[in-house]
Amino acid sequence: MAIVGVNGGVGSTYAAYYTPKAKSGNISESSSNSATQTYNTNTAKNMGSTKDSNVTTSTVELKTSTGGTKTEQIKTGYKNINDYSQYLQSKYGYINTGATSMQGVPTTVSVSNAFLKKCMNDPEKAKYLEENLAAIPDSVKSLCNSVKMAPGSPVVTYATYKIDDNGNISMMSGSTNDPDGKIARENAERKAKENREKEKKAEEKRAVKRAEEKKAEQKRAAKRTAEKNEETNIVVKDTVDKAFVKTSAYTNQAIIESNFNSYS
Repeated sequence: MAIVGVNGGVGSTYAAYYTPKAKSGNISESSSNSATQTYNTNTAKNMGSTKDSNVTTSTVELKTSTGGTKTEQIKTGYKNINDYSQYLQSKYGYINTGATSMQGVPTTVSVSNAFLKKCMNDPEKAKYLEENLAAIPDSVKSLCNSVKMAPGSPVVTYATYKIDDNGNISMMSGSTNDPDGKIARENAERKAKENREKEKKAEEKRAVKRAEEKKAEQKRAAKRTAEKNEETNIVVKDTVDKAFVKTSAYTNQAIIESNFNSYS
């Protein structure tokens, strides 16, 4: 996993945020106010897949930032980067969209087009990408919690995640002391707005789900009505058929008797 914390807990990444010497191969720091981190890759277990036209939907098990796993569906097989990007943005609204508020911190997540092109038709690379994209919000949360514990209770001013052409991930962040609390208030305002937007989206999803359930119930009711009408039609037809047979029997008997009387 490229973002530390999916394998060993997000907090472990930032515990050494102010450590002068970086961990070998994993973290390179430029100053106490910024850090650049490069991580290694892992893969998630493929659980199965289904196809719809050229786009393939695969069910996979992804590692989470809490050390567990979750079952997720990912898509590959796109014909162009634009369609693949739109799919990713529908799940991870912060990818390649400029600064987005996470924990009130302006956060930028960018993925190179070259790597997107590799992922859109490679399920293994796509799993790696989505696993990391999903881990970023918790990574920012852990960063904020770790930084504020440093002397002077500094606050994070920005965070930037970049995924290069080969899938290598680097992270840079800035922090500063905030004696008058201005930055903390600004972060809190952004976080409150962020939460309101999340709740709005959640309510929209609930409304869509309620509408779908209502539509499904209407279909079930229509089906029950159709089945009931069909049963009624069968009963009526059976009654009519029996009545016709009985009437025909009476008619035939009358003809026979009439013919018999005429000969006598």
